[in-house]
Amino acid sequence: MQTELAKRSLGRTELEVTQLGFGGVEIGGLTRDMSDEAAGRVLHAVLDSGINFIDTAPDYGLSEERIGKHISYRRNTFYLATKCGCNIGPDGARQDPGHMWTAERLRRNIDQSLQRMRTDYIDVLQMHNPSVEEVEQGGLVEVLQDIKQAGKTRFIGVSSTAPHLLAFARMGVFDTFQIPYSALERRHEQMIQAAADMGAGIIIRGGIAKGHRESDERWAKWERARLDDLLDDMNRYEFVLRFTLTHLACHTTIVGTGDLNHLQANVATAKAGPLPPDVYEQARDRLAQIGEAPEG
Repeated sequence: MQTELAKRSLGRTELEVTQLGFGGVEIGGLTRDMSDEAAGRVLHAVLDSGINFIDTAPDYGLSEERIGKHISYRRNTFYLATKCGCNIGPDGARQDPGHMWTAERLRRNIDQSLQRMRTDYIDVLQMHNPSVEEVEQGGLVEVLQDIKQAGKTRFIGVSSTAPHLLAFARMGVFDTFQIPYSALERRHEQMIQAAADMGAGIIIRGGIAKGHRESDERWAKWERARLDDLLDDMNRYEFVLRFTLTHLACHTTIVGTGDLNHLQANVATAKAGPLPPDVYEQARDRLAQIGEAPEG
């Protein structure tokens, strides 16, 4: 097992990010009851473990505020990503509609995010799941570039899925893409590689398939593919995370948790490295046999 978390270059940004990143949903208090003190302990543990990439969003409850309160003084030790287009209320909860694709909304989001996180800049500003049409109609690429030129973000990106993902990648203006992917959700596997081949940095969400009950359709795929046969000494979540980390174009995989034990387990799993090549290929073959294969 490695003593430190492995790093990969986040595409053309050339940021050397840890393959295991941290997602700030749970520390925001919307998905689980979490005290400010507990959130602070988790954030410090994240940095102490060696993770150097943190992803959040304005509509993750108190996530941005807690990042600012607890670890802004350690800002030079980690890369920080957030999102824009988020329509939120005073309490940080998402309002209806959940997103608003206007220049005013993007500018308001970044200014408020910087204030909440007590920083002069972020490393990656990502649009939060817009369509290509919404971006083009709002002239939002130009807005993001203005925000970048103002020094408020170093790089711009999009959190996206098919059918918009490759269209965004072909524009050649986005530095990063945040994409859902795991052994149990392989739809974007080839698109991830294609976007990376164009020079984009790839941020993976859902790479551990956490939060889905055993009866969920995704875990039904696991059963049909007989992946338990390949576990050796791993549990299912360890296997899924290591499967994600094996994909060379998955530059960082953000995993959120509010539990220190889960965080430690995720770090240990990441340090164990990618799956052995033969196990990885067997898993891909078995998943393909049940129809869980990437789109072309």
